[in-house]
Amino acid sequence: MDRLRQQIDFILEIDNLKHILRRSKVTDGSRRENDVEHSWHLAVMVMLLAEYAPEPIDVLRTAKMVLIHDIVEIDSGDTFVYSTAAREAAHEIEQTAADRLFGMLPADQASEVRALWDEFEARVTPEARFARALDRLQPIMLNYANHGGPWREHNITAEQVMSLNMPILRDGAPGLAEFAAKLFLEAQEKGYFHEE
Repeated sequence: MDRLRQQIDFILEIDNLKHILRRSKVTDGSRRENDVEHSWHLAVMVMLLAEYAPEPIDVLRTAKMVLIHDIVEIDSGDTFVYSTAAREAAHEIEQTAADRLFGMLPADQASEVRALWDEFEARVTPEARFARALDRLQPIMLNYANHGGPWREHNITAEQVMSLNMPILRDGAPGLAEFAAKLFLEAQEKGYFHEE
């Protein structure tokens, strides 16, 4: 029963991820998406877009990775990707959050889930690079669909979006990077970015 209690406690704890709002809005722009919606969306993207990985990937492993990659934000909150200072400060906070949250699980599961999270962060495997590429592509698609609302709201320029996201997309999913580049050009033409 101790093992089951640990698992249930963790399952209940991660329900708090539903309260972590991201800067991206849902496609109709009516509200901000939460981390659970984002993670679910990524898992479906893994399932549907795995053929665009530059080398074969373990789809189940990658889906698990994207489902747990933002759990640490229960403690750290969502990090604004376009703020260098926020990204740098988040690393230590997220490590501490990973220790606490994944440590709630039985040792074998804690080890597996923590390893997946560390793998995503390190981006050294094909699965992690593909997962990270999708993590960057998904908000781009949402922001494009809602006419650049969050980009304009937060004064984000096309150059910021391109320079921060394209290297990760090219590394993890070159074919999807090509698609994203077309979206960027269309978004620029339509005035979806903040003008410098």
